[in-house]
Amino acid sequence: MEVQTIRSISAWEHDPRAAKHSPFRWALSSLTRQYVMAITGLGLVLFVVVHMAGNLLIFAGRDALNAYAHSLDEHPGLLWLARALLLIAFAVHIVIGTQLTVQDRAARPVPYVRWKPLQSSWAARHMLLTGLLVLAFVIYHLLHFTFGATDRKYFKYTIPRDPQGYYDVTSMVVGGFSQTPVAMGYVAAQIILGLHLAHGAWSWFQHLGLNRENRLFLPSDRLKTRTRLQLLRPDRRSYARLVHGFGAIMTLLVILGNCSIPVAIQLGWRPSGYEEQLPNHALSSEWSPLP
Repeated sequence: MEVQTIRSISAWEHDPRAAKHSPFRWALSSLTRQYVMAITGLGLVLFVVVHMAGNLLIFAGRDALNAYAHSLDEHPGLLWLARALLLIAFAVHIVIGTQLTVQDRAARPVPYVRWKPLQSSWAARHMLLTGLLVLAFVIYHLLHFTFGATDRKYFKYTIPRDPQGYYDVTSMVVGGFSQTPVAMGYVAAQIILGLHLAHGAWSWFQHLGLNRENRLFLPSDRLKTRTRLQLLRPDRRSYARLVHGFGAIMTLLVILGNCSIPVAIQLGWRPSGYEEQLPNHALSSEWSPLP
């Protein structure tokens, strides 16, 4: 058996055609894709949190949110560079995710006669679906608040500026979310995003190899035989709970934080300093979609 194994490995080294169809080649490819998925996913999760934190400034008042938006507009080159990098990360994340999904399905061309998942959640099994729905929402979100293509009436370049001379982003947000269909659409999109994060917010630990038993974590079956020194090392079950808890808390915060703005506006809340703007339905001559 050992001789046959060595000969097989030697054949792969000297036969490019055999190496091309080697299962180790596909395993390495899958592993690389999972690392890419984890890194791009982590970057996108961090962006979602930072973006939400900036949007929540609306609860601090009109001046706070408008000043934050103005600070971003002061550096259009960096702003559009960040948007381009996020777009690339988003595209790579979707392409790699689609490839992994197709590869997993191709591994079993004949479906199960009767299949009942035991551990995987609905969110984990439908990551591709929720990811594509999030992509559709991102496109709409850009058309809405960045380019003003879907709601020109309350676009920040068609309404008067605030007393500080900043574009009145607060009035744009209030005007947009005062429309019930728009607000409901955003809430639905955040729930879908939450479903995606329910699996993605913690799975990057696993893809990067941080959720496995290693030297730092003791196997669960050795907990009763730990030495005094080993008592300082955590067990894997506790770490797994911590990782999954992190994902659950992150998901809950994102859903509640992002949904709080359209829900509050629908319930009649208005930011301090807000004054209803009368749109002039004409784009400012200063506006340009590019920096």
